[in-house]
Amino acid sequence: MPHQPRAVAGAEVTPLCDAVGPMGRAIRRPMAETFPGSGLAEEPWILHFHCYLIRDQAGRVTLVDTGIGAEDSPASSWAPVPGALEAELAAAGVTPADVDVVILTHLHSDHASGAVADGGPRFVNARYVLQQADLDAVRGETLDRVVTPIKDRLQVVEGDQEVAPGVRVHLAAGHTPGHQIVRVGKLAITGDLVLHPVQLADPGIHYVYDDDQEAAAATRAEVLAGLRAERAILATAHFPDPFLRL
Repeated sequence: MPHQPRAVAGAEVTPLCDAVGPMGRAIRRPMAETFPGSGLAEEPWILHFHCYLIRDQAGRVTLVDTGIGAEDSPASSWAPVPGALEAELAAAGVTPADVDVVILTHLHSDHASGAVADGGPRFVNARYVLQQADLDAVRGETLDRVVTPIKDRLQVVEGDQEVAPGVRVHLAAGHTPGHQIVRVGKLAITGDLVLHPVQLADPGIHYVYDDDQEAAAATRAEVLAGLRAERAILATAHFPDPFLRL
């Protein structure tokens, strides 16, 4: 567990480093294609794959995103596998059975594949929170291997909602139709709202794997503007340093 927790709004938020590495050849592109118009140098993009653990003063445990999963996960064609989520949880003093709520920011394989283990829910006592729009859109391997095994434990929401005391989800669509961010006080766990620091300087820079690049850019600009006005703290999924104050 290389990253230290941060206290915010009466809760402790701990970054969990699931993996570090580049995209695999299956989807890797030059940076000029990955972030068109960014002017980024053509050098390897090393991603950090962060999940987040939220513990409140009453002992309730919320996990945001579940990482890339096992060797044979849906992410195995392009992401560094296996993910280290379970070891990271153990280092934080938490077992999968301790988790009360799992929030999936979206259903891309590097954020959701760790939700299951051995064909069933990994977090056997948890509700899994997902936006209706992502549930409606999911197909193929992610539907069969991730969503179907947890379908009886899903809490499907639409838009903005408090899903645990002091923990709210907010729809931030574009990267996927039901992409959501998570708020705990002034801290925003941003999922894939922002993929690279260059998008903080210019939210209009597209990301090639956004489902709707124009919608994602508009959402990014709107959400970041609001967070800057709050002087909020970002908790990012793929930056080297998980926490960033705007």
